[in-house]
Amino acid sequence: MKLSCKYILSAVCMMAAAGTTEAQELNSAYFTQDYKFRHDLNPAFGNDQGYISIPALGNLNVKMQGNFGVGDVLFQNPATGKYDRTFLHPDVSTAQALDGFAKGKNRVAADVRIMLLSAGFKSFGGYSTIELNVRSSMGLYLPGSLIRFAKNMTNDVYHFDFGARALSFGEVAIGHSHQVNDNLRIGAKAKVLLGLARADLEVKNMEARFTGNEWELSSSKALAEVNMKKIQFVSDREDTYKDGSRNEHVDLGETDVDGIRPSGFGLGLDLGAEYRLEAVEGLKLSAALTDLGFIGWSNNNVLRQKQGTFTFNGFHDVAVKDEGAAPGTTMDEQSDSYADQISDFINLKDEGDKGSKTTTLAATLNVGAEYQLPSCRQLAFGLLGQHHFAGQYSWTEGRLSANWAPLEWIDGGVNVALSTFCASAGWILNIHPGGFNLFLGMDHILGKQTKEGVPLSSNANINLGMNIAF
Repeated sequence: MKLSCKYILSAVCMMAAAGTTEAQELNSAYFTQDYKFRHDLNPAFGNDQGYISIPALGNLNVKMQGNFGVGDVLFQNPATGKYDRTFLHPDVSTAQALDGFAKGKNRVAADVRIMLLSAGFKSFGGYSTIELNVRSSMGLYLPGSLIRFAKNMTNDVYHFDFGARALSFGEVAIGHSHQVNDNLRIGAKAKVLLGLARADLEVKNMEARFTGNEWELSSSKALAEVNMKKIQFVSDREDTYKDGSRNEHVDLGETDVDGIRPSGFGLGLDLGAEYRLEAVEGLKLSAALTDLGFIGWSNNNVLRQKQGTFTFNGFHDVAVKDEGAAPGTTMDEQSDSYADQISDFINLKDEGDKGSKTTTLAATLNVGAEYQLPSCRQLAFGLLGQHHFAGQYSWTEGRLSANWAPLEWIDGGVNVALSTFCASAGWILNIHPGGFNLFLGMDHILGKQTKEGVPLSSNANINLGMNIAF
């Protein structure tokens, strides 16, 4: 099977606004009292009902967020109305191409959680949960100088720091929450993790300098690590450096994988608490720290840029066309073309499997305050602060919500949020009569889309699920 590293590395060339974090919960539902999966946000939360998820449909979550998106990478063709031109197209001016990107750090993240099986039930004087999930995330960060270099490439000296990563793992989790006294409830969740694949690229202090007829590139550190069994990188040529040494050039578009199989094992832990203040009627405070843990990988395949200076002739535009188009213009072939350009730009050498490696999960801190109106128990207001600890991929969000439960079997709410990436609005509707549960929500309401239904912004989220309740 051919598995192109463009899955993570072609993102560096902005082919798509999809990229990490590992926090994949519906933040809009943090204060929705009988939302079945509140325990994923805070393991201290329980439910009035028990539930059994419908396999693969119990809690499906797809989430993207970032400060640039498809609308900044692809541009509309005036003749067709389609977004079939990249920002590198000659008809897209430099001012237009750079308008949507920050001068500093440009970041984007995407997450998918597929819940294969989950159950929650009252036991041991509290509430217990069991889950089996598959989680995937991708992320990247790019400096504005890299965008300017890719589009403009004037006689100048450019400096870049950028990176991309991808992670996929299975998760078996067992949790329990318990009411300690009238005011305090605590909870914890233990997780067994099965690593499927991980890739991480970091480029530090790269310099691009124009010498009169070509660009010379150099970097003090360019390193890619891929944790996956039976992966083989293909070298398509040898490059000669200025000092006369030679380097086998890895073609990122031609990476061979003999099937995807478990290649890591780890453990994780969630901790949480909720406290009701007696001094203020209707006020509850809560806090949780989720995804504390690690994965030990059995294979760590290393790609590194040789120290020295090498030449690069610049990025070139590739047309965006539908599948079934003329030879050389399908999306897969276009992606391969970008992967080839990225291969030239980063110029990595395969150093082989360096043995085992242990990586930590990216933890998330949630801190919440909820106030239920004494005169109207159906209405409550909540404030949720969230911080994701992930180094260059870290982010922070604050979300203010109004939550309403007009009937015992229906509740939901609306909210507004301000984060590292953007300002947004979200909502949640949770229907839970006896025997059945259906919920649907968004942390980011979809904005303008292409004719094909692709959001132009990278901030989009949808979370839905159907469960058997008891």
